[in-house]
Amino acid sequence: MGRPLSRRDERAIHLLKVLHKKQGDSFEAGILGGMRGTGIIEKINFDGSVMISVNAFSPPEPRLRLRTAVSFVRPIQLRRIFRDLSNLGVSVIDLAGADLGEKSYRDTNLLVDGGAQAALVEGAVQAHDTLIPEFNVYNNFDIWLKERPWEKTENQNSFSRIPQLIAMDNVNAEGSIFNLTATSRPLVIAIGPERGWSDRERDLFEKAGFLRLSMGSRALRTETACIAAAALAIEKITDIL
Repeated sequence: MGRPLSRRDERAIHLLKVLHKKQGDSFEAGILGGMRGTGIIEKINFDGSVMISVNAFSPPEPRLRLRTAVSFVRPIQLRRIFRDLSNLGVSVIDLAGADLGEKSYRDTNLLVDGGAQAALVEGAVQAHDTLIPEFNVYNNFDIWLKERPWEKTENQNSFSRIPQLIAMDNVNAEGSIFNLTATSRPLVIAIGPERGWSDRERDLFEKAGFLRLSMGSRALRTETACIAAAALAIEKITDIL
């Protein structure tokens, strides 16, 4: 018959209450981490549960060659960042503490209670995708820069080409991301806290081979800067994973 969804399952609620699907109706469906295809509502039970079947036959679109490292922010902002970066097609999201960031933000339960995963899935579903970004957590950007995770190649989300390294900096920039030329190289973009980078961090990024590029002179919220930088980077990417 298929698989049951309880009446409280968000997927069942969306199918019946939002899409107003009936027994026998079809809908777009997919397997997380796998194929996309079509689902059918086989039966709506008296208790409100829904029996569905899924025929997944189409591979998902590859994620973009874009890795985004973000300073810790408030949990509500972090959830939106995860959702929106997943929706945009970012391949990897790294979280790291920054010198001028709020230290208490690192203690969010979002990373351990399933909230981060749920936000990534929500963004992918909105894009009709079955793949979600890999995400990693680092205590600070010092560790992230020392480990250089973008150079690892042991999994499908890692980059096999030498990436272009960029640290967004609207205070003390070397140039503008608007002037960045289109590239087939992967992009790694670091976005700091709303107070910006410390001079010590700027020195670390420079030694690690990062360009410091701005998006203008305005001081942006980390959430806004993150999505804007990702969108601008996507426009420069000429290739996918």
